[in-house]
Amino acid sequence: MASLTASHFAPRNSSVSSHGSETTENFGQIGLRSQSMTHSGLRSLNMVDKLQFKTQAFARKSVKKAYATGNDTSGKIVCLQGGMTVVFVATEVAPWSKTGGLGDVLGGLPPAMAARGHRVMTISPRFDQYKDAWDTCEVAQILVGDTVETVRYFHCYKRGVDRVFVDHPMFLEKVWGKTGSKIYGPAAGEDFQDNQLRFSLFCLAALEAPRVLSLNSSKHFSGPYGEDVVFVANDWHTGLLPCYLKSMYQSRGIYMTAKVAFCIHNIAYQGRFSFSDFPLLNLPDEYKSSFDFMDGYNKPVKGRKINWLKAGILEAHRVLTVSPYYAQELVSGVDKGVELDNYLRTTGITGIVNGMDVQEWNPATDKYLSTKYEITTVSAL
Repeated sequence: MASLTASHFAPRNSSVSSHGSETTENFGQIGLRSQSMTHSGLRSLNMVDKLQFKTQAFARKSVKKAYATGNDTSGKIVCLQGGMTVVFVATEVAPWSKTGGLGDVLGGLPPAMAARGHRVMTISPRFDQYKDAWDTCEVAQILVGDTVETVRYFHCYKRGVDRVFVDHPMFLEKVWGKTGSKIYGPAAGEDFQDNQLRFSLFCLAALEAPRVLSLNSSKHFSGPYGEDVVFVANDWHTGLLPCYLKSMYQSRGIYMTAKVAFCIHNIAYQGRFSFSDFPLLNLPDEYKSSFDFMDGYNKPVKGRKINWLKAGILEAHRVLTVSPYYAQELVSGVDKGVELDNYLRTTGITGIVNGMDVQEWNPATDKYLSTKYEITTVSAL
């Protein structure tokens, strides 16, 4: 069986239309088919555990065919043939951090993908003292603005997924004890003044994690994830990730086969900052055009700005969103696309129907429901 890796990631091409349709054969190369898998990765909503059992059985049979990836001189890295190496990067991951649907997707989709035989990691900030995540003792030095910051990585292994948390005072000290309300600002509708630095630090730390962390919790995979990975970046907070991947890594021969899929959950939040802040991002001037943005609003400054979401759209290898209908909506006009519709028509955007994690949202076992309901599986239309 041929191994499917990030190098097989389907590039942008004419098969991805502006209204979100796709050629199943092409899009299937990254393991997400519009009919067989929803956005949360649940092909049959009550089959997650059964899929996991089947995957474990497959893994036991396939381990004899396992091969070393070559990224570790000790030869301890093991990756089963047929699976992909997928790294989700987002500011929220339920149940550890959540303000809305983004956290739910990062909570439910990765376990479903792991159940299908892929090696899966999520990376999010360590906003709180998560009792189930332990210090890996691995650190990374990150240049943010004109300061070198040290980050640590915490880790736990749940439902087949490596859950990684980036530890730094810009996350923990601001939010500790109020994960549900202070992730982005001290109060509703108010942003932290250093959000641009916080999330640029996060993007860089996320790119380092697959290379420096040697994770051995899984029975089927061990060692660092290596460089042949697919990053799934989510919303504006990760808009710098494809830019840093190209300018700081691929320009030096690192992550040469890695790809970035950029998923838009809510286009209204774009990460607009003063254009004079561009040097703080430590990117070459050639990226200015990807960030350059004009609008008629005075927030945070009047006129010319940088726009993280725009940069993520233009620099990623593939742009996704949470349903085919939302994909159509985003390219339908300036209002629905919140002034980014032209860029989405240029790049193309694919909508994948949002799903649900029935271990979390199970009406048959939900302790908050006085009356319990059984789940009925509905095939995709």
